This record gives sequence, C-alpha cells and structure tokens, in this order.
Amino acid sequence: MTEQEDAGRAALERRASKLFSGRVEFLLSAPQLKFLPEPDVPEIAFCGRSNVGKSTLLNAITGRRSIARASVTPGRTQELNFFEVGEPTLFRLVDMPGYGFAKAPVKVVERWKSLVKTYLRGRPVLERTLVLVDARHGLKDVDREMMTMLDEAAVGYRMVLTKADKIKASELAKVVAATEAEAKKHVAAFPVLHVTSAEKGMGIPELRAAVLADTGV
Repeated sequence: MTEQEDAGRAALERRASKLFSGRVEFLLSAPQLKFLPEPDVPEIAFCGRSNVGKSTLLNAITGRRSIARASVTPGRTQELNFFEVGEPTLFRLVDMPGYGFAKAPVKVVERWKSLVKTYLRGRPVLERTLVLVDARHGLKDVDREMMTMLDEAAVGYRMVLTKADKIKASELAKVVAATEAEAKKHVAAFPVLHVTSAEKGMGIPELRAAVLADTGV
C-alpha cells in the first residue's frame, strides 16, 4: 500500500468512527417483507450462523453496549432488525436471523429462511452483505450454502471472521488461509477478508471504514 493509499484509508476510518459516534438508532423489526422500511437509503446486511456474534459485532461497530441485543441462545434474532445511521439517515444496518442451528420449531425456522432469501434477492438498496464466520469453527456447509445463494443472486459480500481472539494465532492463521481460499471460489465474494474481535476491538476500525465505503455515502 502506498503512502497516499494509507493516508486515504486512515481518513476513511476517522470519518467512519465519527459517523458511528453520532446518531445510530433502532428503526424497526420486520417479521415479514411487508414490514420492511421504504428502500430510500443504502443498506448493509449482517448474516451468519446462529450465535456467530452478529449482534455483538453490530454493537462494537456502532460503539454501543446493547443497540443490538446479544444472546447466548442460538436463534434469538428471528426478524430483520433495521438500524439507522446518521442525521439525517445516511444508511441502515440490517441484523438478519441466524441460519443453521436454532432453538425454534421447524416451521418458524423455514419462515426465517424464506424471509432472508427474499430480502437478499430482491432488496434494491442492499449494497453489501457481511457473511460472519466464527473463527473457532471456520466455514461450515451452511456458510457455503449462503455464499452460493449470494453468488446466484449477484449480491456482493464480505467475509468476516468473528471471535478471532478466542483461538491461538497459529490456528487463526490456518482458518484465515482456508477462508480466503474458499472465498476465491465464489464470484460475489469480496477479495479482502476481515478478521475481527468485538471484545478486543480487533479489526473494528477497518470494518467500519469498509461498511462506510460500501454505502457510497
């Protein structure tokens, strides 16, 4: 990276930090598509297996303690939760229901899946999806299914490793290499892998800046 590029990245990180330190508010929960807000600003969606740490990462990115409720119970997020950023609103963050294992009836899980798939495939203001993967476990088949679905829907996405502080550096390096190799097989995957720890703040400034860049605001 050149000195000019490095300065530009630092400036974007400062701008993102300032923006997220301002107005960030919960807007609504949408259990069905008819409850979605008007598609009038860019949206960045967060998806991942149940209990991957979506809500915790959202809290870290926005610098809030509990704007997105975190839970140790897989499947807690059952709706599309929208958060507005900026005053006036510049873009929205969308916390999606976790996929894979969930402590809920089969019919409920199927309804979540349908909601998520329809949103991802048909939302005109969706600028980027972040696919979160627990660094302790690496990619699972359900993650690959989501990646393939995003490829087919032509929805660009970033791969984000969460809880990177929970494993040894040597093991993390293996997971990073394996995830990067897998991402190269998917046409809609962004080439840069984000390695994060919400608890330690690792990779959060860079991810904030990436989110801001993706919105185009």
